[in-house]
Amino acid sequence: MNTNEKYTLANLVMDHALKSGAEQVSVSIDDSRRSNIEIRDQKIDKLTESVRNSLTIELFVEKKYSAHSTSRLKKEELFRFVEEAIAATRFLAEDEFRSLPEQDLYYKGGADDLRVVDPKIDTIDPKMKIDLANQVLDEAFKKDERIISVTSTYSDRISNRVFVTSNGFKGDTSNSNVSLSAEVSVKGETSRPSDYWYENAIFFDKLVKSSIGTKALERAIKKLDPKKIKSGKYDVVIENRTAASMLYPLYSAMQGSSIYQKQSFLIGKENQAVASPKLTIFDDPFIQSGFGSAMFDSEGLATVRRPIIEGGILRNFYIDTYYGKKLKMKPTSGDSTNILFSIGDRDLKSMLESINKGVFITGFNGGNCNGSTGDFSYGIEGFFIEKGKIVHPVNEMNITGNMNQFWFSLVELGKDVLEGDSFKTPSMMFEKVDLSGI
Repeated sequence: MNTNEKYTLANLVMDHALKSGAEQVSVSIDDSRRSNIEIRDQKIDKLTESVRNSLTIELFVEKKYSAHSTSRLKKEELFRFVEEAIAATRFLAEDEFRSLPEQDLYYKGGADDLRVVDPKIDTIDPKMKIDLANQVLDEAFKKDERIISVTSTYSDRISNRVFVTSNGFKGDTSNSNVSLSAEVSVKGETSRPSDYWYENAIFFDKLVKSSIGTKALERAIKKLDPKKIKSGKYDVVIENRTAASMLYPLYSAMQGSSIYQKQSFLIGKENQAVASPKLTIFDDPFIQSGFGSAMFDSEGLATVRRPIIEGGILRNFYIDTYYGKKLKMKPTSGDSTNILFSIGDRDLKSMLESINKGVFITGFNGGNCNGSTGDFSYGIEGFFIEKGKIVHPVNEMNITGNMNQFWFSLVELGKDVLEGDSFKTPSMMFEKVDLSGI
């Protein structure tokens, strides 16, 4: 179906739901085309091509709410599907806070193209995809006698969505993604570490296609035969590709659902300091060809560029319509777009050279964070730094603390912003962080 045909079908389904007893309705029709090729040790281990179509309807019936999805898109079957869904909804408990968003919060259209889809991806020859995955694998395969295995992956995706609501919203989106990655495992005297590297892009022509296997191999070899260090407080640099793992608890604590359920350590802290003045985070939906760019969110709310944390001060939560009503807060959007960070003047190399005694964290292995209190403990891997030099790899250690204090120990952000992701994280330096080892 083309976009106009999807709109026609979505409106037919919506009208039928209203005639069948629903007071409010939203309908989305989604389709996606994906391919994935995985090569392990010069043999194709996985090759998938998929095309998916689905319709999702949200129903608001007599103060009751439900959502239903189907991949059967024939009109007659959809009408019966809607009638049965409405009948089932009537058995649910009432929830007075369920409704569609207010009309004045919807995206009204008319904005510039954000350029987040590459239609050329659909024309890429399957052989070229396999050749690219093989090229990545060949950069590492048999390049070192300590290699146990090498896996390379090519993947791409194009997704489209049409969305309408019974109180006046109409919008459609498309986006694409293409990536190459490699994972290498190696064998040392005391360990068998593995590591990876990936490149990600919206446009195939802009995808970095070389040195991926080489970098994955180099990273794995550097982790051979790690040692523990004594427990204590250390200066720490967290690599840009890993920093998001420490940010997710902060992001989760900003969600309306977490606040309402008392699972947020940020409750009551809006416009208060929650981090070092070094930390500024903006949510910016309008970056041309940004991985999170969007003119409206999953509810149809118009997106807005806004500060999340500004100079360490918490400025905004992520509040959707439902939890906005429950919390008596204005909806801001329950979705994030492009997350931008303030950056510093130094690159990663300079940051590491400034550490007298500390740890460069390049990965996390398990652990958890208590959403209510902010207490956390994560397994880490990385490298011990002394007098600005990498001494040896470390693992089987934990970083522990409390999110309410941890972010105040941030002393510097690098200028090495992570590309290929909606979270544009730089490397981050913290002082006097608790690490447990031996």
